[in-house]
Amino acid sequence: MAELEADLEHIVPSSIPPFRAKLVVGLASLLCFARSYDGEFVFDDSEAIINNKDLRAETPLGDLWHHDFWGSRLSSNTSHKSYRPLTVLTFRINYYLSGGFHPVSFHVVNILLHAGISVLMVDVFSVLFGGLQYSSRGRRVNLAPRASLLAALLFAVHPVHTECVAGIVGRADLLGALFFLLSFLGYCRAFRESNKEGTHSTSWVLLSILLGAVAMLCKEQGITVLGLNAVFDILVIGKVNVLEIVQKALHKDKSLESIGVLRNGGLLSRMALLAVGGAGVLYVRWKIMGTGPPPFTEVDNPASFADSMMVRAINYNYYYSLNAWLLLCPWWLCFDWSMGCIPLIKSAGDWRVIALAALWFCLIGLVCQALCSADSHRRRILTLGLGFLVIPFLPASNLFFRVGFVVAERVLYLPSAGYCMLLTLGCGALGKHTPRKKLIAALVLGILFLNTLRCIIRSGEWRSEEQLFRSALSVCPLNAKVHYNVGKNLADKGNQTAAIRYYREAVRLNPKYVHAMNNLGNILKERNELQEAEELLSLAVQIQPDFAAAWMNLGIVQNSLKRFEAAEHSYRTAIRHRRKYPDCYYNLGRLYADLNRHEDALNAWRNATVLKPEHSLAWNNMIILLDNTGNLAQAEAVGREALELIPNDHSLMFSLANVLGKSQKYKESEALFLKAIKAHPNTASYHGNLAVLYHRWGHLDLAKKHYEISLQLDPAAPGTKENYGLLRRKLEQMQKKDG
Repeated sequence: MAELEADLEHIVPSSIPPFRAKLVVGLASLLCFARSYDGEFVFDDSEAIINNKDLRAETPLGDLWHHDFWGSRLSSNTSHKSYRPLTVLTFRINYYLSGGFHPVSFHVVNILLHAGISVLMVDVFSVLFGGLQYSSRGRRVNLAPRASLLAALLFAVHPVHTECVAGIVGRADLLGALFFLLSFLGYCRAFRESNKEGTHSTSWVLLSILLGAVAMLCKEQGITVLGLNAVFDILVIGKVNVLEIVQKALHKDKSLESIGVLRNGGLLSRMALLAVGGAGVLYVRWKIMGTGPPPFTEVDNPASFADSMMVRAINYNYYYSLNAWLLLCPWWLCFDWSMGCIPLIKSAGDWRVIALAALWFCLIGLVCQALCSADSHRRRILTLGLGFLVIPFLPASNLFFRVGFVVAERVLYLPSAGYCMLLTLGCGALGKHTPRKKLIAALVLGILFLNTLRCIIRSGEWRSEEQLFRSALSVCPLNAKVHYNVGKNLADKGNQTAAIRYYREAVRLNPKYVHAMNNLGNILKERNELQEAEELLSLAVQIQPDFAAAWMNLGIVQNSLKRFEAAEHSYRTAIRHRRKYPDCYYNLGRLYADLNRHEDALNAWRNATVLKPEHSLAWNNMIILLDNTGNLAQAEAVGREALELIPNDHSLMFSLANVLGKSQKYKESEALFLKAIKAHPNTASYHGNLAVLYHRWGHLDLAKKHYEISLQLDPAAPGTKENYGLLRRKLEQMQKKDG
């Protein structure tokens, strides 16, 4: 301990007071990620926040405990099974306090959380490096101020954290890490009251288990803190020499019975508490989640679907080596590593097997040092560092269950603390054995500077979807999802030509990418390239028969091609796969209207409004159809019902105003026309139809005024020119009579 502090003297020249050390770490973390504070909602933020009904006040708070992270019921077959109600609760509080979906407040909370976690890391590292010792006043003494400061700085500025901090959904990892650290520090407090060996405060141990459960309710890997607590207890509190026990067990040494760990009732009781507590929490989590696994697909994690166990093992280990590389050299970062980004290793002749060998060579070397080093302090730090690196990573390792990703930077948030410990220890070892102390100091400062710079650059890339998606093209050019997201972003901005190019590349890279086919088919439909659109959408539903959106879009294309029976079949199939599908009912109604099946059209649109009361287009079409078929009283009733539900919809005001005008309710019709015009003053038809109303009503000057405004806005407005001509002739005749 004292030796490591001395070795680091050339890097951290003097012991900084604890408050200043924490201030430096906090400011460093803010400097790295402050640039993301005014970013947009990007990538998964849309599903987890904007489209998540659990954030809205009308959703009962109790529903959060029965829904997954994305707002779906846990009992649903399509649920992701990610149970993080406390994280969703913080999103809901954010939404309430900021008065809506304003991303700044969400980003600020994430940035402050990372700063707080980085500050807490100073305390955590001081225990891991320096051991646990309390003063006579019960305050924990930091016996490794230099090591804890350097490790906390390395953690605070690590670029792999950008996804967690700059991506709002990363709050799950941040909150999980916060309670993970609080659980660990709480466990340390269990040994504050007494210096007698084997004694502890059971209440603090239980509180630590409770905080571990809270961490798991924020992010699943939070429960792994109980494993770290156990390792810490065995090595630091119990002072167990693992190598000695293993050697005696292998040689069946009778003196094994005299080893303290077997006679230490306090240690055994704490291990029992941690084991029972952990098992209880996992059982409750399993009961809530249900017995079925999440419905991951091959594109999410191709290695887990490989038939050969050998292929699975090789690729899992290759994924571990990639995660290790992201910790060592976090320069190539990507928002998504799935869907072809990392091709499978299918034979031992693949050169990437070298990465596996390098990983295990380093790990075995570290494990040997952790077990066999003559320096007990070095053994303890290495073991704790490896424990902090490996234990929080286990839920993402594919060892216990299939995960829904290949590589995910967010899952490295906690394991990176173990890496920072090992790097700090390595810096101390270099300083000890290298005469050029200043070179080592410059190297460490260089790492801190480059990591800070990379954090700032990467935070900027996370500020908008366009920058985020384009940044991934150079890192994962084989990832179909990257090209898909770039194309979707371009399509949303109206650049269809460029979007088509990226969608085609996504389909080329992954010929079974049904979402890319669906979106490409939609654009081709809008560009009236109906034949190719039909081929793409037909292929999409052939690959995924329950893809309701593709069935609906196929129906729209078939309707445009006048293939009405096929279109009706497609719509009905879409509704069969997604019963609550208001947009599909709306399009089905349009089909029936084209076929003059008016009753069926009205029923379809009514279904759309029942499922989605704010479906303006369905309401509007009902009013227009009833108006066109002479059912003015029914049209008026539907219009009034619609405006009660959507009082500020100008198109509904316009349609109802037309009906009221035909029913000679001129005053009420005029009020609605004027209200619609106030909302949309540059819509030619609003002025044109108001002019017709005034024309009928006998307010000819007002009619003339609005005819002229309508023609200024749209000189080719249908019927307006003729009506205006009739009005002018009538006014001229009236002037002649007056003359």
